[in-house]
Amino acid sequence: MTVIVERDLQITLPAGVTARRFDDGILHGLSHCMKAVDFIVDLPDRVVFIEFKDPQDASAPEQRGRDYLAKFSSGAIDEQLKTKFRDTFLYEWASGRVNQPIDYWVLIGADMLSPAELLTRTEALKRHVPAQGPLGRPWKNKLVRHCAVMNLASWNRQLPQFPAKRLSA
Repeated sequence: MTVIVERDLQITLPAGVTARRFDDGILHGLSHCMKAVDFIVDLPDRVVFIEFKDPQDASAPEQRGRDYLAKFSSGAIDEQLKTKFRDTFLYEWASGRVNQPIDYWVLIGADMLSPAELLTRTEALKRHVPAQGPLGRPWKNKLVRHCAVMNLASWNRQLPQFPAKRLSA
């Protein structure tokens, strides 16, 4: 079993699944010009890019509180999430590692977000990535197979095989 942790949030991966921290500033070596998702998880049938955001974590001042949630809910964070995905995708593609479908999952530690708010952010992220090609037609080579923005409750409902929790709970 592999456990990935970002500050106060943790995801447990099934036995045999590997993950690598990608947003460490050293591993990818291009932090001066490329953004990165927090983790890349290699599954037998796909690769998953995971980004953590945690406005409820007091030790994360850049993500803390109501101001961050207001930015998140308004879509002001969509550009950052899009850039992290695209730069990570480009890096992995240029490294010759894009040979399976890619999912992009954003885990936001914000219990108060409603399913409607999470769906709105998911749909916006799909448009920004973009999951669909020009004029809404499918890409010949998909950029992303599945994309979702989830809080802990929706993550555990949708992905019970990858349980997530708050460490301080």
